[in-house]
Amino acid sequence: MPVSPRHPLLRPAAMLLGLCVLAGLVVAGMAFPLAAGIGVTSSDVGDSVNTVSTDLVDQPLPQTTTVTDSAGVPIARFFEQNQNRHAVKAEEISPAMKAAIVAIEDRRFYQHQGVDWQGTMRALIANSASGDVVQGASTLTQQYVKNYMLYVEAETETERLKATEQTPARKLKEAQIALQMERALSKEEILTRYLNIVSFGNGASGIDSAARTYFNTTPDQLTVPQAALLAGMVNSTTAFDPVSKPAAALERRNIVIQQMRDQQMIDETQMQAALAAPLGVVTPLISQPNGCIGAGDAGFFCKYVAEYLTEAGFSQEQLNRGGYTIKSTLDRNVLEKVKASLVAEVPPQQANVANVMSVVQPGQDKHRVLGMASSRTFGLDAEAEETSYGLPYEPVNLGAGSTYKIFTASTALEKGLGINYQLAVPPSGYASPIYVDGNGRPLPVQNASSGLPERLSLTDALALSPNTAFIKLEEFTGVPDVVDMAVRLGMRSLATTPFVDPSTGRPTDRSIAEVTKAQKQASFTLGVSPTSVLELSNVGATLASGGMWCPPSPIESITDQAGNPVPLTEAPCQQVVDPGLANAMMNALSHDDINGTSAGAARQVGWNRPMAGKTGTTQQHKSAAFVGVVPQMSGAVITFDNSNSPRPLCDGAGSPFACRSGNIFGGKTPAETWFGAMTPLLQGQPVVPLPPVEQRYLEGGAESRVPDVVGRSQNDARGALERAGWTVSTRTVDNAAARGTVVGQSPRGTALPGETIVLSVSSGTVPPPPAAPGGPPQAGQPPGGDQPPGDEGGGNGGGDGGGGDGGDGDGG
Repeated sequence: MPVSPRHPLLRPAAMLLGLCVLAGLVVAGMAFPLAAGIGVTSSDVGDSVNTVSTDLVDQPLPQTTTVTDSAGVPIARFFEQNQNRHAVKAEEISPAMKAAIVAIEDRRFYQHQGVDWQGTMRALIANSASGDVVQGASTLTQQYVKNYMLYVEAETETERLKATEQTPARKLKEAQIALQMERALSKEEILTRYLNIVSFGNGASGIDSAARTYFNTTPDQLTVPQAALLAGMVNSTTAFDPVSKPAAALERRNIVIQQMRDQQMIDETQMQAALAAPLGVVTPLISQPNGCIGAGDAGFFCKYVAEYLTEAGFSQEQLNRGGYTIKSTLDRNVLEKVKASLVAEVPPQQANVANVMSVVQPGQDKHRVLGMASSRTFGLDAEAEETSYGLPYEPVNLGAGSTYKIFTASTALEKGLGINYQLAVPPSGYASPIYVDGNGRPLPVQNASSGLPERLSLTDALALSPNTAFIKLEEFTGVPDVVDMAVRLGMRSLATTPFVDPSTGRPTDRSIAEVTKAQKQASFTLGVSPTSVLELSNVGATLASGGMWCPPSPIESITDQAGNPVPLTEAPCQQVVDPGLANAMMNALSHDDINGTSAGAARQVGWNRPMAGKTGTTQQHKSAAFVGVVPQMSGAVITFDNSNSPRPLCDGAGSPFACRSGNIFGGKTPAETWFGAMTPLLQGQPVVPLPPVEQRYLEGGAESRVPDVVGRSQNDARGALERAGWTVSTRTVDNAAARGTVVGQSPRGTALPGETIVLSVSSGTVPPPPAAPGGPPQAGQPPGGDQPPGDEGGGNGGGDGGGGDGGDGDGG
């Protein structure tokens, strides 16, 4: 009776015959890559074999990119899904680990040439006898080839399935490449590459990640029982998972240990000690999250690093696979102090309120971002008030209020004024010809406080922040030049962020800066534009760097897998304003903590260092800001309602909260946050003075100098002024001087080019005696003094011709 070809007795012989044919085809394929047989096409064994073989030998493995702080301590890792891999050298792997993997996966590793024909035939016989796969036939070299095609070459799920399919074509290709690899690489190198690529489960790819994940150690410190456990998992990371299936993992580990003893890799004593050892897996496993989630308080900074690198030309694939070491500029001490101050003012789970701060180090060749944080926790749990949005560096749509008066003042200095210039302070209700509504009708401008002098020096005006004064100053500077100054000093996103049409809510094809200039939106000086707290901090760094703008960089250095420096394309530093102007602005802003709107916050911490500062509050008190600068570092804070429907904020009861009618100001939570962070940061550091001011920027340029005509006759005075290019008006005052004598002029010393000089001309009549104490002020005298230091307030709202949502600064 003839035996059926499918008879079990013929199965071993048929498989052996197939194996012999396959072996012959492998050899033939090595010599003639285009050969075909047994249904294997030329495309399966052709040029792709040589290509993959070359890549296996020459190309580095995809590795995890590590981001560190400025001290080199890791803060985050970037890798492809389930491929957290850091390749190590052969000498960085313990002998026990190498022995364990050879013992259980390829005992003839050091005898074969890439394909173990003896082992393959033995496996075929065993598998055929059982009717199932009970023995593997792939060598470590072949397994490395399969893992390379699975984890490196395959990019889609289809390609990954193809890399693991059980077909003669794949086996043939795998065997050919293995044979070529053995000719090009040493056994030690192949073994090392295998241990660096293989998966050990629980997100650990490669031996370095596995050692850290399961034992919190390095691969060179792995003991015999630890190595045996990891080697045993390679067969099935799920079946022998020591976390979910400890009994199966222990049994598998002990099999590996016994194999090591049978192959004389360890002696009897070592075996017994290893068998008696517990699994020893750390609980919980040392998790290494992918990306910035899990970076803790450094999460916002980490995300800024990733986005900064993307803008510099790095792709996400490069970050996930490149194995770079990215040393950032993050100073852990700065981060800790900033975070502590932020949450002290606004608790992390305070609904709808975010308190954000960024710190930048001034410099002539680099502006390093030392830290950034938010009162809100970086994360994905929205119900716990967590967020992954870049709050400390993305623009806040509500604006930063009167901090933008910095740009108006800087523009005025560039046009000829000095910081001692006596700025006119129109009373509340002043209707500026450039501050208009959508129909071109002038809008009244309000100050938060009454009783201000008719004129203030530019320095005092920045400290007390009257809105009317800066709207008046903007008439001289022009809105477009102020916008350009803001962009130059650091508000670069204004020139790149599309303007959102308020009538449609959709972005336009023009930037915020372009629209603001084209429509001459005078509310710009009141800080209604979307503002990045990082960019605002960098404005301070630009002023502290003598007018040198550099991009706020979070990158100290980048090295590749081999430790070689990787160049990074960053925007070049630019001298954006004259150094004398920048130094003058540092001094012009130096009274805010003394008699200005942040004086109260400064007193709370006993502040006694020279600094430059400016507060800001927006319309309806939905956001408030503070930017403060010392020569060593610049920091900015914005406190705002970050909900989808922002409401005014009330500053009280321990922290700001949404309310019906707000009372938050830049001199409150924002300034208190800044001083709360900077005071401990600067403790023990030397007190550095502010730079000196050049005469040009102190008293103004020649174009702003006004001839002093007090004491001359009215006609002589008028003639002198008009010859110098000034417009003149007069008023008569009672005075004992001869009739027609000029007894006063305003402004005196310097004036805005084109400003009218008002002369006070004597009537020749002796004025009446002053009123008794407590009586009303006499004619010609200014009303009462300044508001209490630190008691800043918001001014008027209302948009201008640009259709902006209007804004107020902190009023005087």
